[in-house]
Amino acid sequence: MNRRKFLRRALLNGRIFLKKQKSSEKKFAFSNSVNLPRPVIALDAMGGDFAPKETVAGAIKAARQENISIQLVGDTHRIHRELVKYETKNLPIEVINAPEVITMEDKNPARAIREKKNSSIAVACRQVLLGEADAVVSAGSTGASVSASLLILKRIAGIQRPGIALVVPSIKQGSILIDAGANVDSTPFQIGQHAVMGSLFASQILGINSPNVGLLNIGEESGKGNQLSKETFDYLNKLESINFVGNVESKTLYKNFCDVIVTDGFIGNVFLKTVESSMKTVFLALHDQLTKNSSATKLGALLCKEAFRNIKTLFNPEKYGGGIL
Repeated sequence: MNRRKFLRRALLNGRIFLKKQKSSEKKFAFSNSVNLPRPVIALDAMGGDFAPKETVAGAIKAARQENISIQLVGDTHRIHRELVKYETKNLPIEVINAPEVITMEDKNPARAIREKKNSSIAVACRQVLLGEADAVVSAGSTGASVSASLLILKRIAGIQRPGIALVVPSIKQGSILIDAGANVDSTPFQIGQHAVMGSLFASQILGINSPNVGLLNIGEESGKGNQLSKETFDYLNKLESINFVGNVESKTLYKNFCDVIVTDGFIGNVFLKTVESSMKTVFLALHDQLTKNSSATKLGALLCKEAFRNIKTLFNPEKYGGGIL
């Protein structure tokens, strides 16, 4: 089977799945929402710099505000020490024991997943595999999350490599960046698959009609970039299942030139962290200038406080949530 047929079959499978999901939604359209089953989220309670303190706090907040059930997966003793600080009566929270933890010190995530079979991220993924949970959330090692997903949950049929997709904030609406770090090296074919998945996400989940797809590059003209960029440009240009608009530069993305930005995971991750750092730097510099100068400047800042708060909220990376694998 050639690559084009291979990709089309994967795209068709995705569309059939989405069609079935929409059909299921219609079946429940007239039923009482109270009777609908709650989604069950397996939360890697030991993942992140301040786990399990912050993961438990986040779980409590989500359980109170959202119609979901949460499985806190990790060291039961440490989790319960945090849970007793809150009023958890009648909250849909369950604790699943996972005595091992994969940390940033584990330099080989795939080996760590194989060796630490009872790590929190591995057990959380197995909860989904067994049908005990519907999704996994982790603030821990990206490499461990990707490795656990690949080794335990496997890939979508026909997809060679997973990609991390997330929303990059902009003035009008965010753009989807994929891959944001799941793969250090990618082929043009794999980036093409990410372009298809990113387009489906933009159209089916975000409701963007015929989303534009752009290739992140050092220039907008065709023929720009390294060998991978040139080959990827040619491949995407021939891909009929996406609306490819050509190369895009990072400096023009604020204009919402494209809805889906595709690149390999190395460049995508560097780009993402640069954007986040730039936003924080600008806001810190603005705050510094508005609070240390004359009284007139401080008064002007006070009058514009609401506008500054709205801008900060619009461009706050934390507002857009985590990456979707």
